[in-house]
Amino acid sequence: MSFIFKSIDHVQLAAPKGSETIARNFFGEILGLQEVEKPEKLRRKGGVWFAFANYQIHIGIEEPFAPAKKAHPAFQIENLEALKIHLTKNEVRFTVDSDLPGANRIYIHDPFGNRIEILEWI
Repeated sequence: MSFIFKSIDHVQLAAPKGSETIARNFFGEILGLQEVEKPEKLRRKGGVWFAFANYQIHIGIEEPFAPAKKAHPAFQIENLEALKIHLTKNEVRFTVDSDLPGANRIYIHDPFGNRIEILEWI
């Protein structure tokens, strides 16, 4: 084989038209991700991009919009309990799931209904 997968460059989640402000509040303010500037040619398409560590999350505009109910990104975190307290203070609902051995994990939904898994290996 002459090719090698090296890493995930980004994960894209869909959002409805005109939802950039809501995305900035949720992903930037509540989850604390850093907004990154989109390339000039892509700005006209709408959406907003965020980053943490070496990863990016792209919130792309999709019309007609339908949230991902089963498909989801999963993010590993340190101190899941602190995040749960933070989410509760910001009125973000989460579901605790204990089905994965060796992990504490929760599921949240972004403001557009996309499912997101957050876990901490124990």
